[in-house]
Amino acid sequence: MSRIGKKPIEVPAGVTVTVSGQVVKVKGPQGELQTTVHPNISVKMENNVIEVKRPDDFKENRALHGLTRALIQNMIKGVSEGYKKVLDIVGVGYKAELKGTNLLVTIGYSHPIYFIPPAGIKLETPTPTQIIVSGIDKQLVGQVASKIRSFRKPEPYKGKGIKYSDEQILRKAGKTAGK
Repeated sequence: MSRIGKKPIEVPAGVTVTVSGQVVKVKGPQGELQTTVHPNISVKMENNVIEVKRPDDFKENRALHGLTRALIQNMIKGVSEGYKKVLDIVGVGYKAELKGTNLLVTIGYSHPIYFIPPAGIKLETPTPTQIIVSGIDKQLVGQVASKIRSFRKPEPYKGKGIKYSDEQILRKAGKTAGK
């Protein structure tokens, strides 16, 4: 049995979960999310506890069991607390600033990069070398942070580029001078 899939999900106060057929809707103080569950997986809610069940031990159903439970857990955490990723910009002259809700990033190219975030994502720049991506959808927050990081990934020699704040860059030794 899946160790993750068999755990019951506690619904915190202030969050309402509605299960109708294969659609699970979660509403909380931060917002509202919904997902459609695979037809083989059943979701039941009793006394503010959600249980995810699978019909048999086929490989696909075992995989979907833990996945479905994790997706519902992430939705509940998202609408109650929210998610955020912090990106650091490393490099001389590299900076980011907000223009309204959009992000303007100058990272050593001949042109600045103008990024328009998708709906449900909030960007902040507390300092010119830091970007905070926040929202209620864990997958979307991670995807947007990854997209911003892809504008200039950190390079291994000087460490210049956009990196996650908790990321460790493996540094390489540069070429040494000849004789």
